[in-house]
Amino acid sequence: MSHRIGSYRVGLTGGIGSGKSIVAALFAKCGVTIIDSDAISHSLTQPGGAAIAAIRTAFGDSYIDASGALDRARMRQLVFSDVSAKQHLEAILHPMIREQMRTQAEAAADNSPYFMLVIPLLFETANYHELVQRTLVVDCAEATQIARAMERSGLTEQDVRAIMAGQIARAERLRRADDIIQNDAGLETLQMQVAHLHERYIALSAGSD
Repeated sequence: MSHRIGSYRVGLTGGIGSGKSIVAALFAKCGVTIIDSDAISHSLTQPGGAAIAAIRTAFGDSYIDASGALDRARMRQLVFSDVSAKQHLEAILHPMIREQMRTQAEAAADNSPYFMLVIPLLFETANYHELVQRTLVVDCAEATQIARAMERSGLTEQDVRAIMAGQIARAERLRRADDIIQNDAGLETLQMQVAHLHERYIALSAGSD
């Protein structure tokens, strides 16, 4: 059965290490169009990316690597220690990311029952929430988040905790969620939750629950 695409957009979020990427991949397997803010951010800060000139002007050549891309490790150290630098970088990137997400959603082919926008900072950053009609949070125990993030990214526990401290508190994230996927119990349980929500979102996108 095919479903007409509409403007219905679900925002997928969660703390670092919660498993947003695997959840998005499972929705993609259901035929859902995924628009990932991290992928857009990476594109903007690659050599020749649209944000490079503004970042160079704001932070200097030392934050651009030899290839012409953002030096992510150096920038990460800066924004961990300097709140104003973090806010300045976000002021450059987030409007560009939002605009590209909107453009991608409007340009997507008519072959998806709804869109899923992966936005790690959905609740932390102004104006992202207006892009979506419903919010889905991927949740797991904080100890699991830390272990996963350390394994995936090679970050220290201190680094991961610093990132978590800059994100909305877990309890507040869960309070704001329209839907929650628990990612503590393995792939099979995760797939069942995704399948259930996929059918629900199809119904919502068609105008009924």
